[in-house]
Amino acid sequence: MDQGGTKLRSLLRTALSIAAVGAAVAVFVDQLAGRAAEPGIPFERWYGNWKSVAVATGLFALFLFTLARPRRRREWRHAGLYSAFLISLFTEMFGVPLTIYLLSSLLGLPVHGFGLRESHLWAYLLSRLGVIPLAQGVWLVMVVSAGVIALGVCLVALGWHHVYAARNELATSGIYGFLRHPQYLGLMLVVLGFLVMWPTLPTVLIAPILMAVYLRLARREDAELEERFGPAFRGYRERVPAFVPWPRPRATLRKLGEMP
Repeated sequence: MDQGGTKLRSLLRTALSIAAVGAAVAVFVDQLAGRAAEPGIPFERWYGNWKSVAVATGLFALFLFTLARPRRRREWRHAGLYSAFLISLFTEMFGVPLTIYLLSSLLGLPVHGFGLRESHLWAYLLSRLGVIPLAQGVWLVMVVSAGVIALGVCLVALGWHHVYAARNELATSGIYGFLRHPQYLGLMLVVLGFLVMWPTLPTVLIAPILMAVYLRLARREDAELEERFGPAFRGYRERVPAFVPWPRPRATLRKLGEMP
């Protein structure tokens, strides 16, 4: 009964966390996409919005520190780097567009020509190359980035749920039956989604560092789990990939005794 109550509390807490963070992400994306649909929001009207900088940073920091909650000292350090990524991203997205200033200077373009739509740099590039009109490019960028971010948030949330439910045991069920590190993968997908949505020079520089950090954390975690759980973890590692759930070769399945 106590175990059932623990699982129920874990499920409810996960559902509430997903709902809260999901709603925040949905509102953020809807506002950004909705404003982009308005014709010609100029540079002066879009930038300098420090309230949006604070709100957006707060929403995604909530996601980071609740569903991807750091537990150890080194995880707190890496959470600080992730926070720096978010702050630099939203400062350029709503506050002061340092990347736009630099690019406009290098390209000989007027900085005030970069309103909201033009500041979606991938969409702007596609329109300049004649691939797709700017308005359609913005929607394409927003759909792709929102989908990648949503997938990342879901992976982090599902990973958190199963780790919380497993307590001090090795988590091998649910999403952990397909991936050994869904939370790290989810955090990397959120970074990738933002690079698609709104690339800036600081975030482009920070992103590879974050990717390397989470890959290193995953290797350390594997080593710690092997030391703690021994053969049980080694067998689990043989069955389940770290980040990409590729189909396993038939020879590997036979070796593990999962097929005749």
